[in-house]
Formats: sequence, C-alpha cells, structure tokens
Amino acid sequence: MDHSAHHHSGHGHGHGHGATWTTATRATLHCLTGCAIGEILGMVIGTALMWGNVPTMVLAIALAFVFGYSLTLFAVVRAGVSMKAAVKVALAADTVSIAVMELVDNGIVALVPGAMDAHLSDGLFWYALLGGFAVAFVITTPVNKWMIGRGKGHAVVHAYH
Repeated sequence: MDHSAHHHSGHGHGHGHGATWTTATRATLHCLTGCAIGEILGMVIGTALMWGNVPTMVLAIALAFVFGYSLTLFAVVRAGVSMKAAVKVALAADTVSIAVMELVDNGIVALVPGAMDAHLSDGLFWYALLGGFAVAFVITTPVNKWMIGRGKGHAVVHAYH
C-alpha cells in the first residue's frame, strides 16, 4: 500500500519529470551492465564446454536475464523489501528492457559475418558483441524512457530509492 501511495504521488508531478533522458540512460546502463555480465559469462562457459552456437547463445541470454534481474533484486532487497516483493519489482522493472537489449544485441551478433563462429580470442567476437551492446543501448534507451514516463519499467524501482 505504501508503494502504491508513493508511486502515485510521483505521478502527481507529471510524467515528464521521471521520464528524462538521464533517467532512461541510467536505467538502460543498469540493464546493459547485467546483460553484459550474463552474456559474456554465458559465452565463456559455452565456449569452454565446447558447446555449439545455439546452446551457448541460449545460456548467454538466460544468464543476461538472471544477472539483469539480480542487480535490481539486490538493490530492492537492500532497501528493505521482502524477497517475494523484490522479485515482482525486478520482473516489472527489467523484463522489457532486457528482452529488447538481448534481441537487438544477439540479432547484431548473428548478422555480423563470422561472429557466431569467432572464438573468445578473436577480435571479431568482441567487436560484434560490443557493437551489439552499443546498438542495443541506443535502441533500448528510448524504450525505457517511454516506459518510465508511463510508470512502468524502471519507474517501479524508483519507489524504493
């Protein structure tokens, strides 16, 4: 109930205040951090286990979601929210952002000739991955701005700061 009251009082100041480009950029950088940690870890594990491209990519995407959610989850739990409520907040805050980020990033990696077959020691692997993250950031930031402006996405986390 307190969350709802706080959330609505923030809306009383207008959508524009919480939906600044700075807020959207911070939310997207937060998402990108979790996605990058999970995705790189997944690529390293899949490569070390000599898995093929598809299982490695599935692991990388799954870990991107796990780490993306975890960053929000830990911050919200630290603010005194129960684990059950924190999971709901993390799911609401990050699902769309992570999904867009992963779709764009992995789409770019898949489209760069040779990137899927490049090894971790190849520059092409890292250029494609980092380029994918950069493009994903540019595309995901306006998505996050739009969602925050409507009280969705990372806007739900701000009630706990």
